This record gives sequence, C-alpha cells and structure tokens, in this order.
Amino acid sequence: MKILFLGDVVGNVGCAKIINSLLDQKKKYEIDFVIVNGENADETGVGLTKEICQNFFDCGVNVITTGNHVWDQKDIMKFIENENRLLRPKNLFEPAPGNGFGIFDVKNKFRIGVLNLMGNVFMKKCDDVFKTSQKFIEDYQLKKNYDFLVVDFHGEITSEKNAIGHFFDGKATLVVGTHTHIPTNDARVLKNGTAYQTDAGMCGDYDSVIGMNKDNSLDRFMKKDSVKHFPAKGEATLSGVIVDCNIETGLANKVESYIFGGELNNN
Repeated sequence: MKILFLGDVVGNVGCAKIINSLLDQKKKYEIDFVIVNGENADETGVGLTKEICQNFFDCGVNVITTGNHVWDQKDIMKFIENENRLLRPKNLFEPAPGNGFGIFDVKNKFRIGVLNLMGNVFMKKCDDVFKTSQKFIEDYQLKKNYDFLVVDFHGEITSEKNAIGHFFDGKATLVVGTHTHIPTNDARVLKNGTAYQTDAGMCGDYDSVIGMNKDNSLDRFMKKDSVKHFPAKGEATLSGVIVDCNIETGLANKVESYIFGGELNNN
C-alpha cells in the first residue's frame, strides 16, 4: 500500500501541475491513495474553491486537507459541509463547517484515516492542538477504526511539528508538516514505526518567495512600493512524500521525499 502526500498547492501553476501530471505519477510510483493540501490553490494564492476541489478529485486526488487559509474563498464554507473528502483543521474553534477527520475506503477493503491539525505557535487562534490530539488518540486506534492514519500538521515552527510527530509515533502511519512551503530533508521512520517529514514543501513555482512573486515579495520586505502578494507563474514543482505502508501493522515500511518537475526536479 502506497500513499502520496503533496504539500500546499499554490496558485494556478500548482493546480495545473497536479491536473496534468498526477495520473501519470500515480501509475509510475504505483500509488494507491493521494492526499493534497489545497489551502493556497486559488489563483490569488489563498484559499480554494469548489471548482478547484472538483478538478483535483477528477485527476486522482482522494482527500484534500487545508489550514489557516481554508475560509479565504467564502464559497468553500457551504461546499465543505457536504463534501467529506475536503477537510479543515480539526482543532479550529467550534462550531465550524465541515470536518477535521475522515475515514476513506481504498482497495482491498482497507480504510485510511486522514486527520488535519493546525499548530498553535505563530498561527491563527485555534484550540490546543495537543489536547485535541490526545482526545483523538483516546477515541481512535490504528488497526481498529482504520488500517492506516495520515496526519497533516499545518504549522509554522519545526519544534511543534517534531513534537506532534513523536506524539503520534506508533499511532499513525504518516505525520507530515505543511504550511511553510519548503521541503525539509528529514524524511524518516520514527522509533515506533511512524513515517515523518517536518514539511512536505509546496506544489508551486520555487523561483519565488514561498510560491509568491519574488520581486513583489522583495519590495514588501524592503518597504518599497508593492502590491498585495500574488503567486509566481513559472513551472511548478510537485513536492511531498511517498510512504510504503505495512498492511499488517498499519505503520510505515519506508518513506521518501517526492519532488517532481520545475526548479527542484530530481526525477
């Protein structure tokens, strides 16, 4: 069983790369299930829309996770209420539309749980992520409620992501960070069998400042005349991780970084 997780999709070029490449990449790597963080996929670089979600589902994405920009395109609030394949962080203040966790069927009657969490440090206010995680672990169990569990931790700082990885070690198949848009070189299987990478990176143009136009971003940093951030428009790179799952234990046999196309291409 192989799961592909792709980091934050940024703008039109990130969407186009997924739509045009994913089916071939799934075939090449024999991928059984695909999770994509889509919270920056709109043409503005923030939020996502019903149309974007449908395009992703049509090209082979199984589940879409999000983060702090989940509500930036307002039509998504109604759509998420009826689309269980689109998740928002589970520890958003309640009540909030949609769900932060779902269980999904895959081949051979296996079930994959996907949990979307958001960090507390330097992020929008949300419930304590460790208390939410503790309650989740009390309510759900690997190989009882689902065969595999993927945790998308949408957070700003590496230490908080590290801590969540260890917190779920032995209780999840994969814990992977999103939000910072830069892929970290630390993909590994933790001591108790959970695959981990601090940040998956982004699906966007890396000739940029985390997916946004580099010239405008530099002007903003240097306090020069600038406009609102907008996505870079060069060829996108797909960034993420592939985890080879152990069907007996639900843990990870192997995990490796995945990078395809654009500035970071290593395939």
